[in-house]
Amino acid sequence: MKKKSLAALMAAVMVFSMAGCGSSGDDNDAADQTDAQAEDGGSEEEETEIQVFIAASLNTVMTELADMYNEDHPNVKITFNPDSSGTLLTQIQEGYECDIFFSAAQKQMDDLEADGLMVEGTRANVVNNQVVVVTLKDSGTQVTGLEDIGKAESVALAGGSVPVGRYTRQALINLGMLPETDDPASITTQEISDALGGVEISEQDNVSKVLTAVVEGSCEVGTTYYSDTYGFEDQLDILQTVSYDLTGNVIYPIARVVNEEADDAQNQAADDFLAFILSDEAKEVFESYYFDTNVE
Repeated sequence: MKKKSLAALMAAVMVFSMAGCGSSGDDNDAADQTDAQAEDGGSEEEETEIQVFIAASLNTVMTELADMYNEDHPNVKITFNPDSSGTLLTQIQEGYECDIFFSAAQKQMDDLEADGLMVEGTRANVVNNQVVVVTLKDSGTQVTGLEDIGKAESVALAGGSVPVGRYTRQALINLGMLPETDDPASITTQEISDALGGVEISEQDNVSKVLTAVVEGSCEVGTTYYSDTYGFEDQLDILQTVSYDLTGNVIYPIARVVNEEADDAQNQAADDFLAFILSDEAKEVFESYYFDTNVE
């Protein structure tokens, strides 16, 4: 478990030393320094660090949002842990220190809440996304979408515990290409390959790895999120934007996580950063990265 940072401790010692050892001749300098800190917009804020676990598909947009937040809160270090939502949930359940969990699906957040690991009253839906079938530009693929994805020589597909993998499985079920089941995540890669006529499927641990497999050309097609195509417009073709009728809504919830190791400064920073993510200012940034913020 993490402890308070050494930097924060040293900063506190320095402030104490200045207050106790400063001579009367330094009073004006101290006053000027205090005024400068006040004008600096947050430099008096206690140094702290928060751990934010985010779905891999949020990595780019959340990095920009953290930079924006730090303009007014330079003493708050935001450490991201991006991975599949299923992996992140497991890490939290195993005791990894986490202050905020931002999932790509409701299931993982439901499980977090059921385990008593969520701070009550902090859960909120933030954005909606959409599953897309992608290929490299000029790949010459015969695939036009999920309905004929079996025509590909190889498919990059996230595992069932990864939200985009689960959404893809659900869409294939709704298309009648996979058998009905109460738990789409339980359908194995081999079962999908068999249902699609033996197509080679490369199972990936998270959505970012699916995208990389297609961009690098190791797989002919893959299913990822629309938001993940941001910045790759010149490299990728979107063959199909899969309708919500097939996948269901792809809503991303966020919540504070119970962190018994956190002190008051860390908890305050986590609450404040969560409020910023839910702000109108943040919504504009999400929309610029192809997320839909109309989730009510």
